[in-house]
Amino acid sequence: MEKINSVERFNEVIATDGAIVIFDTTWCPDCRRLEMFIDDIINSHNQVSWHSIDKDEFPEIAEKYNVMGIPSLLYYKNGEKLGHLHSANAKSPEQVNEFLQEVGI
Repeated sequence: MEKINSVERFNEVIATDGAIVIFDTTWCPDCRRLEMFIDDIINSHNQVSWHSIDKDEFPEIAEKYNVMGIPSLLYYKNGEKLGHLHSANAKSPEQVNEFLQEVGI
């Protein structure tokens, strides 16, 4: 999973034909829990690209896309946000897989 390190790169990523961006931070325990199972999900849903971005490093992006809690998974296609899994619902592999199914991945 690529870590996004600039606003320009974020804009490039979301303009593609399908990308998941995970908003997280270094201090978040739920983000560390997500790390324990996300690789298996990425491997089984590799028709989209997967990226992470630190919410604390890019608060303007988080605010623009209504990311209030972390981790949050957002699905983008051609620059449009088509799905948002909020932090309260991103705590298990089942919740993440259900979200991916709902957005058609």
